[in-house]
Amino acid sequence: MPPPALDLLLLDLGLPDGHGLRFARGLRAAGHPVDVIVVTSARDLAVVRESVSLGVVQYVLKPFAFPTLRERLLRYAEFRQAAGEAAGQDDVDRAMAALRAPRPAELPKGLSAPTLDRVAALLRAAPGGLTAAGAAEAAGISRITARRYLEYLVDTGRADRTPRYGQVGRPELHYRWLAAAAGSVSKV
Repeated sequence: MPPPALDLLLLDLGLPDGHGLRFARGLRAAGHPVDVIVVTSARDLAVVRESVSLGVVQYVLKPFAFPTLRERLLRYAEFRQAAGEAAGQDDVDRAMAALRAPRPAELPKGLSAPTLDRVAALLRAAPGGLTAAGAAEAAGISRITARRYLEYLVDTGRADRTPRYGQVGRPELHYRWLAAAAGSVSKV
């Protein structure tokens, strides 16, 4: 009995036995029409273009928060549920937009998009990075709040943090915007 047909494959590009796109190419060559969502840390736009040429319907960068993946899966389901014949270009555009037009990602409870945008802008403008205390002072928020936003930026791959040792006591964390992080921070 043949294996059941798959609708969707979540594919990492860094597989232990080879590159995920080689696997996707093999699927296509074997006639498997499965849709693919790439979940990877590969940020090279040439790899993104090659993914699209192989029929990848979504490309999600790691690390990501669960709401990002959930949103992409819901958009894929919306795309799959569209049925029938398109009356015109608008119907085709709507179906394609279900996959392509990102909606703002849901932020974790307690975080707001305007404050996130403010903290991210401050971090982008600080070539040497910022501490939570520095971000708090510049943004007019508490140090604890600033740290929550900075940690969110780290968790979503838009910033990194490094401890800096100085005086006695715990090291101070310095946050730095990652140059590869582009676009509005409140959108995926």
